[in-house]
Parts: sequence; structure tokens; C-alpha cells
Amino acid sequence: MTQPHIYQISISPGGVPKMPVESAEISIHGLVGDYQNDQKHHGGPQRAVCLYALEVIEALKAEGHPIFPGSTGENITTAGLDWGKMKIGQKFQLGQEVILEITDFTAPCKTIRHSFSDEKFIRISPKLHPGDSRIYAKVILPGKVQTGDEISRLSS
Repeated sequence: MTQPHIYQISISPGGVPKMPVESAEISIHGLVGDYQNDQKHHGGPQRAVCLYALEVIEALKAEGHPIFPGSTGENITTAGLDWGKMKIGQKFQLGQEVILEITDFTAPCKTIRHSFSDEKFIRISPKLHPGDSRIYAKVILPGKVQTGDEISRLSS
């Protein structure tokens, strides 16, 4: 397995898809320049960063879904992490500066329905399909990240 790393960083002025950028500053509130239209259900300190695995996206594409990195609203698309073993409370370092802690598995909503061939966004529900959902993280240590930065697990 290759060293886990950031495959893509994505931001949006609001809504999806989020579009790729080469680098981003991450504050305790999330990625600078990234906004959510629905701040009741998205964003905030406990949901500052949304992450998703390239491997899950590729598996969903193989099922026939038109999903792609950023289309389901994630900020960081990872590559090389064992997504099925992600747990609340785990901490990860991204690049040289940023430390994140997983706070929750992300419930999908209708705004991402176009990422699915049948618009059934529940395909990535953490309750119905454990291991296929996105995750939220809070920022323990802010800083800058860029595409290709290594990801290291700090705790289990």
C-alpha cells in the first residue's frame, strides 16, 4: 500500500460540487474560502472538515454512479487510508501542520443526489452502508495543506 496522502482538496462558495484547489489554509472553522449553504447541518467546529476516500469514490463509480472527488461535498479526498477502519476520536496529521480528529460519520442529504445514478444518496448512509460514508473532523491544529501531502494516523 502506498503512503496515505491527500488526493484532492476541494472548496466551494456554497453547495456542490466543491472544486479542486492545489492548497488550502485550514482554520478551526474549516478550509478558508469554503462555505456551506446549510450551516445548520454542515460546518461548525465539530464538522469543520469533511473527508472522503478516493477508494470508496472509485468503487461507487464502478457501480455506475457519476460520483467524483468533491461531488459529495468533501473538502479532503484521501488516498491510501483504510476507510473501513475509521473511528470517531482518531487523530490524523495532514502534511507538516494540520491535525484533525474524527468527530462523526456524515449523514448524506439530497443536495448530493446527482452523484448517484438513481439519485439514491442513501447509498453512502453510515447506518445502511458502514465504511462507505464521508466523515467529519474537527481541527486540533490549523495550518496549510496541499495536494500530495502525506496523512499519518496519530491515535487509534
